[in-house]
Amino acid sequence: MKEYAVITGASSGIGMEFAKVLAKEGYGLILTARRQERLEKIKKHVKTECEIITADLTKEIECYRLYHAVEDKPVAVWINNAGFGDCCKFKKGDLQKEMDMVSVNVKAVHLLTKLALRKMSRQKYGSILNVASCAGLMPAGPYMATYYATKSYVTSLTRAIAEELRSEGSPVYLGCLCPGPVDTEFNQVADVEFALKGIRPSYCARYAWKKMKQRKTVIIPTLSVKLAMTFGRFLPEELYIRIAAHQQKKKKGFHS
Repeated sequence: MKEYAVITGASSGIGMEFAKVLAKEGYGLILTARRQERLEKIKKHVKTECEIITADLTKEIECYRLYHAVEDKPVAVWINNAGFGDCCKFKKGDLQKEMDMVSVNVKAVHLLTKLALRKMSRQKYGSILNVASCAGLMPAGPYMATYYATKSYVTSLTRAIAEELRSEGSPVYLGCLCPGPVDTEFNQVADVEFALKGIRPSYCARYAWKKMKQRKTVIIPTLSVKLAMTFGRFLPEELYIRIAAHQQKKKKGFHS
Protein backbone atom coordinates (compact mmCIF):
# COMPACT_ATOMS: atom_id res chain seq x y z
CA MET A 1 0.00 0.00 0.00
CA LYS A 2 1.37 3.41 -0.99
CA GLU A 3 1.85 5.73 1.99
CA TYR A 4 1.67 9.49 1.65
CA ALA A 5 3.42 12.55 3.04
CA VAL A 6 1.52 15.83 3.39
CA ILE A 7 3.66 18.98 3.29
CA THR A 8 2.29 22.48 3.82
CA GLY A 9 4.22 25.47 2.51
CA ALA A 10 5.75 23.13 -0.04
CA SER A 11 6.32 25.61 -2.88
CA SER A 12 9.83 26.66 -1.81
CA GLY A 13 12.53 26.44 0.86
CA ILE A 14 12.38 23.76 3.53
CA GLY A 15 8.99 22.50 2.35
CA MET A 16 10.25 21.93 -1.19
CA GLU A 17 13.33 20.13 0.14
CA PHE A 18 11.17 17.89 2.33
CA ALA A 19 9.26 16.96 -0.83
CA LYS A 20 12.51 15.83 -2.48
CA VAL A 21 13.63 13.87 0.60
CA LEU A 22 10.32 12.10 1.09
CA ALA A 23 9.94 11.33 -2.62
CA LYS A 24 13.30 9.53 -2.49
CA GLU A 25 12.04 7.63 0.55
CA GLY A 26 9.20 6.29 -1.60
CA TYR A 27 6.26 8.25 -0.23
CA GLY A 28 3.53 9.63 -2.42
CA LEU A 29 3.36 13.41 -1.99
CA ILE A 30 0.47 15.70 -1.20
CA LEU A 31 1.81 19.22 -1.51
CA THR A 32 0.00 22.37 -0.51
CA ALA A 33 0.76 26.08 -0.83
CA ARG A 34 -0.87 29.15 -2.34
CA ARG A 35 1.25 29.20 -5.52
CA GLN A 36 0.08 26.45 -7.84
CA GLU A 37 2.67 27.17 -10.52
CA ARG A 38 5.49 26.55 -8.04
CA LEU A 39 3.91 23.28 -6.93
CA GLU A 40 3.51 22.18 -10.55
CA LYS A 41 7.26 22.66 -11.11
CA ILE A 42 8.07 20.50 -8.11
CA LYS A 43 5.61 17.85 -9.28
CA LYS A 44 7.47 17.58 -12.60
CA HIS A 45 10.80 16.91 -10.89
CA VAL A 46 9.88 14.41 -8.16
CA LYS A 47 9.81 10.77 -9.22
CA THR A 48 6.75 9.69 -7.25
CA GLU A 49 2.99 10.09 -7.22
CA CYS A 50 2.30 13.73 -6.41
CA GLU A 51 -0.98 15.52 -5.73
CA ILE A 52 -1.29 19.29 -5.50
CA ILE A 53 -3.78 21.10 -3.28
CA THR A 54 -3.64 24.90 -3.45
CA ALA A 55 -4.78 26.44 -0.19
CA ASP A 56 -4.52 29.66 1.81
CA LEU A 57 -3.93 28.51 5.38
CA THR A 58 -4.74 31.93 6.83
CA LYS A 59 -8.34 30.73 6.41
CA GLU A 60 -9.61 28.04 8.79
CA ILE A 61 -11.99 26.65 6.18
CA GLU A 62 -9.01 26.03 3.87
CA CYS A 63 -7.26 24.03 6.61
CA TYR A 64 -10.33 21.82 6.91
CA ARG A 65 -10.55 21.51 3.13
CA LEU A 66 -6.95 20.28 3.03
CA TYR A 67 -7.59 17.73 5.75
CA HIS A 68 -10.80 16.41 4.23
CA ALA A 69 -8.97 15.94 0.91
CA VAL A 70 -6.53 13.52 2.56
CA GLU A 71 -8.40 11.99 5.50
CA ASP A 72 -9.12 8.72 3.65
CA LYS A 73 -5.53 8.28 2.44
CA PRO A 74 -2.83 6.38 4.37
CA VAL A 75 -0.85 9.45 5.45
CA ALA A 76 2.33 8.37 7.21
CA VAL A 77 4.10 11.75 7.38
CA TRP A 78 2.65 15.22 7.96
CA ILE A 79 4.93 18.28 7.80
CA ASN A 80 3.42 21.55 9.03
CA ASN A 81 5.93 23.83 7.32
CA ALA A 82 3.88 26.84 6.19
CA GLY A 83 4.78 30.02 8.05
CA PHE A 84 6.33 33.48 7.73
CA GLY A 85 7.72 36.38 9.77
CA ASP A 86 8.29 40.12 9.82
CA CYS A 87 10.89 42.44 11.33
CA CYS A 88 10.05 45.91 12.69
CA LYS A 89 8.93 47.70 15.84
CA PHE A 90 5.65 46.20 17.04
CA LYS A 91 3.84 49.57 17.09
CA LYS A 92 4.74 50.14 13.43
CA GLY A 93 4.00 46.65 12.12
CA ASP A 94 1.32 45.90 9.54
CA LEU A 95 -1.58 44.62 11.65
CA GLN A 96 -3.16 42.50 8.90
CA LYS A 97 0.19 40.85 8.15
CA GLU A 98 0.54 40.06 11.85
CA MET A 99 -2.96 38.60 12.05
CA ASP A 100 -2.23 36.46 8.98
CA MET A 101 1.02 35.37 10.65
CA VAL A 102 -0.89 34.25 13.74
CA SER A 103 -3.40 32.44 11.53
CA VAL A 104 -0.73 30.50 9.59
CA ASN A 105 1.97 30.04 12.24
CA VAL A 106 -0.38 29.24 15.13
CA LYS A 107 -4.00 28.49 14.21
CA ALA A 108 -3.27 26.40 11.11
CA VAL A 109 -0.51 24.45 12.88
CA HIS A 110 -2.75 23.82 15.90
CA LEU A 111 -5.72 22.72 13.81
CA LEU A 112 -3.78 20.51 11.39
CA THR A 113 -1.73 18.95 14.19
CA LYS A 114 -4.90 17.93 16.01
CA LEU A 115 -6.60 16.56 12.90
CA ALA A 116 -3.47 14.72 11.72
CA LEU A 117 -2.85 13.30 15.20
CA ARG A 118 -6.39 11.97 15.51
CA LYS A 119 -6.10 10.38 12.07
CA MET A 120 -2.74 8.79 12.83
CA SER A 121 -3.91 7.57 16.23
CA ARG A 122 -6.72 5.72 14.47
CA GLN A 123 -4.22 4.34 11.96
CA LYS A 124 -1.83 3.40 14.79
CA TYR A 125 1.15 4.86 12.90
CA GLY A 126 2.48 8.12 11.56
CA SER A 127 4.88 11.02 12.09
CA ILE A 128 4.10 14.74 12.42
CA LEU A 129 6.70 17.50 12.28
CA ASN A 130 5.90 21.12 13.11
CA VAL A 131 8.45 23.49 11.61
CA ALA A 132 9.15 26.08 14.30
CA SER A 133 12.40 28.02 14.83
CA CYS A 134 15.12 28.50 17.41
CA ALA A 135 13.09 31.69 18.07
CA GLY A 136 10.54 29.42 19.70
CA LEU A 137 13.12 28.32 22.27
CA MET A 138 13.88 31.86 23.44
CA PRO A 139 11.92 33.95 25.95
CA ALA A 140 11.09 36.77 23.49
CA GLY A 141 12.29 38.50 20.32
CA PRO A 142 12.02 42.29 20.24
CA TYR A 143 11.52 43.66 16.70
CA MET A 144 10.15 40.28 15.61
CA ALA A 145 7.74 40.09 18.53
CA THR A 146 4.83 38.41 16.75
CA TYR A 147 7.01 35.87 14.95
CA TYR A 148 8.84 34.82 18.12
CA ALA A 149 5.55 34.54 19.99
CA THR A 150 4.03 32.32 17.29
CA LYS A 151 7.04 30.00 17.25
CA SER A 152 7.05 29.79 21.06
CA TYR A 153 3.47 28.58 20.78
CA VAL A 154 4.48 25.89 18.29
CA THR A 155 7.39 24.58 20.37
CA SER A 156 5.38 24.60 23.60
CA LEU A 157 2.40 22.87 21.99
CA THR A 158 4.58 20.24 20.33
CA ARG A 159 6.57 19.41 23.46
CA ALA A 160 3.43 19.05 25.54
CA ILE A 161 1.66 16.76 23.06
CA ALA A 162 4.84 14.71 22.57
CA GLU A 163 4.95 14.00 26.30
CA GLU A 164 1.29 12.95 26.27
CA LEU A 165 2.04 10.54 23.42
CA ARG A 166 5.14 9.19 25.18
CA SER A 167 3.29 8.60 28.44
CA GLU A 168 0.51 6.62 26.73
CA GLY A 169 2.94 4.60 24.61
CA SER A 170 1.54 5.94 21.35
CA PRO A 171 3.12 4.71 18.11
CA VAL A 172 2.62 8.20 16.63
CA TYR A 173 5.63 10.53 16.59
CA LEU A 174 5.41 14.31 16.99
CA GLY A 175 8.37 16.69 16.91
CA CYS A 176 9.33 20.25 16.05
CA LEU A 177 12.14 21.56 13.87
CA CYS A 178 13.92 24.58 15.39
CA PRO A 179 16.61 25.85 13.02
CA GLY A 180 18.46 29.13 13.11
CA PRO A 181 18.70 31.14 9.87
CA VAL A 182 17.95 29.11 6.73
CA ASP A 183 18.54 30.44 3.21
CA THR A 184 14.93 30.53 2.02
CA GLU A 185 12.31 33.02 0.81
CA PHE A 186 11.49 33.68 4.48
CA ASN A 187 14.06 36.48 4.33
CA GLN A 188 12.29 38.23 1.44
CA VAL A 189 8.85 37.94 3.07
CA ALA A 190 10.20 39.25 6.40
CA ASP A 191 12.19 41.88 4.44
CA VAL A 192 15.45 41.16 6.28
CA GLU A 193 18.86 39.67 5.73
CA PHE A 194 20.17 37.74 8.73
CA ALA A 195 23.48 38.82 10.27
CA LEU A 196 24.41 35.16 10.72
CA LYS A 197 25.04 32.89 7.74
CA GLY A 198 22.08 30.65 6.99
CA ILE A 199 22.17 26.92 6.36
CA ARG A 200 20.97 25.28 3.15
CA PRO A 201 17.31 24.20 3.24
CA SER A 202 18.34 20.87 1.69
CA TYR A 203 20.62 20.13 4.66
CA CYS A 204 17.91 21.25 7.09
CA ALA A 205 15.32 18.89 5.60
CA ARG A 206 17.71 15.90 5.42
CA TYR A 207 18.85 16.42 9.01
CA ALA A 208 15.27 16.80 10.24
CA TRP A 209 14.18 13.57 8.52
CA LYS A 210 17.10 11.70 10.09
CA LYS A 211 16.11 12.94 13.57
CA MET A 212 12.42 12.26 12.95
CA LYS A 213 13.30 8.61 12.35
CA GLN A 214 15.10 8.71 15.71
CA ARG A 215 11.92 10.20 17.28
CA LYS A 216 13.68 13.34 18.49
CA THR A 217 11.16 15.84 19.92
CA VAL A 218 13.12 19.09 19.43
CA ILE A 219 15.34 19.11 16.34
CA ILE A 220 18.07 21.76 16.06
CA PRO A 221 20.12 21.30 12.88
CA THR A 222 23.35 23.16 13.72
CA LEU A 223 25.85 22.93 16.58
CA SER A 224 26.23 26.72 16.84
CA VAL A 225 22.49 27.16 17.46
CA LYS A 226 22.46 24.26 19.94
CA LEU A 227 25.29 25.91 21.87
CA ALA A 228 23.59 29.30 21.77
CA MET A 229 20.33 27.83 23.09
CA THR A 230 22.20 26.00 25.86
CA PHE A 231 24.18 29.10 26.83
CA GLY A 232 21.01 31.20 26.85
CA ARG A 233 19.47 29.08 29.58
CA PHE A 234 22.10 30.35 32.03
CA LEU A 235 21.48 34.04 31.29
CA PRO A 236 18.97 36.21 33.17
CA GLU A 237 15.91 36.46 30.92
CA GLU A 238 16.05 40.27 30.80
CA LEU A 239 19.63 40.15 29.50
CA TYR A 240 18.78 37.35 27.05
CA ILE A 241 15.94 39.44 25.58
CA ARG A 242 18.20 42.50 25.26
CA ILE A 243 20.79 40.41 23.41
CA ALA A 244 18.04 39.16 21.09
CA ALA A 245 16.94 42.77 20.47
CA HIS A 246 20.52 43.75 19.59
CA GLN A 247 20.77 40.88 17.10
CA GLN A 248 17.47 41.83 15.43
CA LYS A 249 18.64 45.42 14.95
CA LYS A 250 21.72 44.15 13.10
CA LYS A 251 19.57 42.59 10.39
CA LYS A 252 19.82 44.27 7.03
CA GLY A 253 16.41 45.74 6.19
CA PHE A 254 15.38 46.28 9.81
CA HIS A 255 12.63 48.92 9.98
CA SER A 256 13.16 51.25 12.92
